[in-house]
Amino acid sequence: MPPFVAFAGALGGLAVVRWAYRTARRINEELEEARRLRMAEAAPVREIPTLRRDPRTGTYRPG
Repeated sequence: MPPFVAFAGALGGLAVVRWAYRTARRINEELEEARRLRMAEAAPVREIPTLRRDPRTGTYRPG
């Protein structure tokens, strides 16, 4: 009986590892998809205004 218990424990451990691995991959894929969508929604570089120094005041302003 003890070898059977050890074998059942090993199978159970493998099942837990497989479940954890699949869950981690699924979560990482969801996070990667969310990151891709967020990057796609970001404004293109050409639309982001650059800052230029105002010669009178010395402060930086968009323009």
